[in-house]
Amino acid sequence: MSSDLFPGVPVVISGPSGVGKTTVKEQLLARYQDLGASISATTRPQRQGEVNGQDYYFYSTEQFKADIEKDLFLEWALVHGNYYGTPKGPIEERLEKGIDVLLIIDIQGGIQVKN
Repeated sequence: MSSDLFPGVPVVISGPSGVGKTTVKEQLLARYQDLGASISATTRPQRQGEVNGQDYYFYSTEQFKADIEKDLFLEWALVHGNYYGTPKGPIEERLEKGIDVLLIIDIQGGIQVKN
């Protein structure tokens, strides 16, 4: 699956909320040490204990919308009044370095990535 453009491989786990995507992610990351995980961006409020850039990238709504206009997301969706998406930059950087990247996304995001 690797190419000259991106030597790493994107691995997509897509499904509806509550189906166990995070459990699969944790198992894969524990088993495959060289696998990198994507970090989603969101406009929802940061929860206690969450670390910006580790759990999510926390954006203002204005920043998120501006990045949508600049086509900086691999996929994005508006869910329950908050935006969620996968920034392209960190994914492309890892793939270019030959790191396989695990993307955990909902059905809507999976369709966007496929297209």
